[in-house]
Amino acid sequence: MSVRILVADDHDVVREGVITILKQRPDWEVVAEAENGEQALSGARQLMPDVTILDIRMPLLDGLSAAQRIRDLHLGTKILIFTMHDSSSLRGTVEKAGARGYVLKSRASQDLIRAVDAVLEGGTFFGPERSEPFN
Repeated sequence: MSVRILVADDHDVVREGVITILKQRPDWEVVAEAENGEQALSGARQLMPDVTILDIRMPLLDGLSAAQRIRDLHLGTKILIFTMHDSSSLRGTVEKAGARGYVLKSRASQDLIRAVDAVLEGGTFFGPERSEPFN
């Protein structure tokens, strides 16, 4: 059975790059793309993907707000935030929004597949060297 993934980023080239990375896994299928948080929320509600990858900054509804709203729908989708910035407070902010981790855009080619695998296995992924089993 394939893993169903929704990818949301307001930049076409970034979305296409993420999808290209995800296609390395033949058992994963990108079932929807979104350009903003509202489209991501609607897509998650309709398609109930296994994993939703949300850019932290998007128009109409940012990634953290979209994550909170998707979490509150209790769809069972595992949420990852996609961001350019790493900070000491980011982990807490991401967890509070209901996401299971984040991937730095600068490390997507190294970390994205590992991050998706981690959350599918019930764990978390908070940037390089910071993944752990989910308690």
